[in-house]
Amino acid sequence: MSKSLYLAPIALALALTGCGGAAETAEGGATSGEAIAAVAAPDGQKWSETVAQTEAGGYVMGNPDAPIKLVEYMSITCSHCATFGEEAFNTIRDEYVESGRVSFEIRNFVRDPLDLTAAILSRCGGEGPFFALTKQALSNQGPMFEKAQAMGDATYQSVLSQEPNVRFVSLAEQLDLISYFQQRGVSADQAKACLSETATAEKLMADTQTAVQDFDIQGTPAFLINGQKIDGTSWNMVETRLKEAGAR
Repeated sequence: MSKSLYLAPIALALALTGCGGAAETAEGGATSGEAIAAVAAPDGQKWSETVAQTEAGGYVMGNPDAPIKLVEYMSITCSHCATFGEEAFNTIRDEYVESGRVSFEIRNFVRDPLDLTAAILSRCGGEGPFFALTKQALSNQGPMFEKAQAMGDATYQSVLSQEPNVRFVSLAEQLDLISYFQQRGVSADQAKACLSETATAEKLMADTQTAVQDFDIQGTPAFLINGQKIDGTSWNMVETRLKEAGAR
């Protein structure tokens, strides 16, 4: 996969395929350790409101010095990622991140042009709203897929054949994503500017390739704890590993 793959036409049926799979058989895991004491946030602050972009291209929430670092590789067009978000996000934020024991980083693992378009928009507001926008983008999978199906493959291929600085604007308009994100605080002009920035798409694809090379990420969601890929994709399995690492 080259970082310029996003320039190539991709069949609409492929863009709507499932996800997961390889992550279930991943090797490795967190090491069991002693329970770790909670770490209070600075006065007047909450760890869940402390968000920064990382060198790996993701966004991390929580104590920057948290002894347990949870990373999720996720795709906005992945149904398993949406399920994980529904089951786990509030608990990760309220019980684990707020304790100061755990930081939580999301790294986009883009699978197709629909995913890439939504990922760009989820990042368009910057650090503060990233997690909320990503969670809402995942909850919008059904309507987004319905609009993609209604578009038809001929229109889809025509959109993808446009110049890189306009194709994702056109795709977002077809999927009604600009208005969707506009209702969530990203202005139409801001959204179009983000979608027109080809360097963003190239960086997301390059980061996806790095995930494959460095951590053998083959499906989503996939997880690292303290830099080590863990078994499983369900919240039950991830939470077990967090507790084994001392988040209890």
